[in-house]
This record gives sequence, C-alpha cells and structure tokens, in this order.
Amino acid sequence: MSNFQAGDIVTGKVVGIQGYGAFVALDDKTQGLVHISEITHGFVKDIHDFLEIGQEVQVKILEIDSERNKISLSMRALEKTKPAQKTTSKKESQNADEGFNTLRDKLEEWIKKADR
Repeated sequence: MSNFQAGDIVTGKVVGIQGYGAFVALDDKTQGLVHISEITHGFVKDIHDFLEIGQEVQVKILEIDSERNKISLSMRALEKTKPAQKTTSKKESQNADEGFNTLRDKLEEWIKKADR
C-alpha cells in the first residue's frame, strides 16, 4: 500500500463484484473497493451493468486506511461533471419535483424566492 497515496489516479483490474461494490486489483498485492455509489453519477441498480470481472478500469484513490488495510476507490470522481440542465420556464420550475434536486442546484432559486 505504500506505493499509493490518496488522490492518485491508477489503472486496475476488476477482480470481484459484490452487491455493494467492485474489488479492483491495483497491483499483484494491493486491492481496493469501488463502492456502488462511486461507480458513476446517478443510481446504480446492478454493478454488472457497468463492470465485469477482468475489465481494466481507471480509478481515483479516495482514502487509504493502513490500520484496516483498506483502500477506497472511485470511478465516479474521474467522470466529467453532470451536463448542465436545460433552462426551464418559471412555470416548469415551479412544477419541478424539488425533492430530487441537489441543494446546490436549487439554492439560487430559493434565495430569489426568499427575497420576494
């Protein structure tokens, strides 16, 4: 594990898939876990839709826990950010389901509403 640091971007090979994530071999002695939430932006129902055993993937090392001998990896961190949302009319915006938008996406709109 001493060959790796948090923030490194490395290529590894998928060596195992579980319902909660995929194990990626970074070298002959080191493996890490890409948690299901770190595979891609958005909801992942089945990891097999995105990865398969033996597939080479690029990952970013999020955290190294030397005491527990665990490495947390992310593929999502290497993706470009989500595309900008299309501009909507005021009526469409009012009808949007605000519960599924992130705070960052809605904060400006809420500030404008509060200033009225």
